[in-house]
Amino acid sequence: MIKNIAIIGSGVMGSSIAQSFAVSGYSVTINDLNEELLQKSKNRIFENLSLIAKEVGLDEEQKQSNLANIHYTADLEEAVKEADFIIEAIPEVIEWKWELYEKLERIMKVDAIVASNTSTFPISRLMEKASFRERMIITHFFNPGHLVPLVEIVKHPQTKETVVDVTLDLIRKIGKSPILLKKEIPGFIANRLQTALMREAFYLLKEDVASARDIDTAITAGPGFRWAFTGPIEIADFGGLDTWQRVFENVAPNLDQSVEAPEIIRELVEQGKLGTKSGEGIYQYDEMLVSQKLNERDRNFIKLGKMKLEVLLQQTK
Repeated sequence: MIKNIAIIGSGVMGSSIAQSFAVSGYSVTINDLNEELLQKSKNRIFENLSLIAKEVGLDEEQKQSNLANIHYTADLEEAVKEADFIIEAIPEVIEWKWELYEKLERIMKVDAIVASNTSTFPISRLMEKASFRERMIITHFFNPGHLVPLVEIVKHPQTKETVVDVTLDLIRKIGKSPILLKKEIPGFIANRLQTALMREAFYLLKEDVASARDIDTAITAGPGFRWAFTGPIEIADFGGLDTWQRVFENVAPNLDQSVEAPEIIRELVEQGKLGTKSGEGIYQYDEMLVSQKLNERDRNFIKLGKMKLEVLLQQTK
């Protein structure tokens, strides 16, 4: 039985993943390199829980109880020595991950499950230098990890089926929607779908078909509105496969076929215009606006999550 969770890496994703387990009653220990990073994580989680408390009516006692489930330490061995499930959420540098796995081999419990939150590395690459393939798995959460339900699960050919089953059950218990990939593929599922759409969005922007704001609205007020409840394959069934056959045959030949990052993104990156993190990207931001936009985003996600849960409960009655 999984009781104790260790999260290695206290960044945005590590913090939000830890929060997801803590609010579900699990004992969670967050580890990072120093106390300064851990304090930032503590502040981040406090702010996240405060927003949720405000939006869904969580009382102060519940909030404090959730916070009490999270422990912080810069000592890796202390973090993992009692952990039943360890999630690695460190930066996407393969050498750093290999180094961490080598350390874990020496100090973690012999039956602990190890998961990675990687969004870029295939599990075969992660396990090139490790000896615990049978209990290794990818659990790819999406930002913000405490609000977005999706978690992509990827197993190694040597991963035990019991490890897969335990992981799926655990992810469901914290209120997430896990999906299991049948085989390894670069980008997994969601990022492949997302990248395909964004490639076309930036092509439309380059061709000056519409403004950035109108292109975004075309998604949020159109397909994005439907996608909250209906996926693309089901939408094809609903619309008629004969209709979608014609759509593909008429539109697909005219879609962008580039195999590298859009030119406008590369140009802006070269200029140091990275989006919200630098104050300017496609749009312009000031520090206050960024904070407001992130707060607004999270409030909307909380409301959407609450609404979807209510719909699901009605459907199961």
